[in-house]
Amino acid sequence: MGELTDKAKGLGNQVAGSVKEQSNDPETRAEGKAQKTKGQAQNLKGEVEGALGDKI
Repeated sequence: MGELTDKAKGLGNQVAGSVKEQSNDPETRAEGKAQKTKGQAQNLKGEVEGALGDKI
């Protein structure tokens, strides 16, 4: 179940980060890039959990 949760949170952070990257404010753009990276990491964590299944 954690797999789907991590993937959903990751996707949400990627989308929010992409939106923030479109801002005219450099600070907001940097925040968006960080949030997008966090989302990618969460998505990867979900994929790993899914691949390992009940082994973790």
